[in-house]
Amino acid sequence: MTANRPRQTGPLDEVGLVEVLYYGVQSPRTSRHGSLYAPPTDVYETDELIVVQVEIAGVKQSDFAVSLHDRRLIISGLRVDRGPLSRAYHQMEVPFGDFRTEVELPAAVDESRVDAEYSDGFLRVRLPKQQPRRIDVAE
Repeated sequence: MTANRPRQTGPLDEVGLVEVLYYGVQSPRTSRHGSLYAPPTDVYETDELIVVQVEIAGVKQSDFAVSLHDRRLIISGLRVDRGPLSRAYHQMEVPFGDFRTEVELPAAVDESRVDAEYSDGFLRVRLPKQQPRRIDVAE
């Protein structure tokens, strides 16, 4: 019988290092404690809205921030690992540490009417599209 011992890993394993060098950030699948990661993010639009949905389960509302700069939505924060300090992983897929996702919005939005809610581990940001402005032409 052969024993299968979990191996100790550092913040950047070989796959993570390649991702950082190539993309500038590790994917959630390979990120480890202390590394910046991008949480799973969906962006969709309706006739009236652009909706950005980010999965950040386990993050306190006080541990993330949402900002809008022109047509770029930025969501950043920290997912704290509240588990025991001494443990041996057999599988590790849930990233912890600093996260950041940036979304280039597909259309201009009405910044005064943007709202967001955080429930069931999902942050949903609703961004009403800016309506075209009619310009009267003088004769």
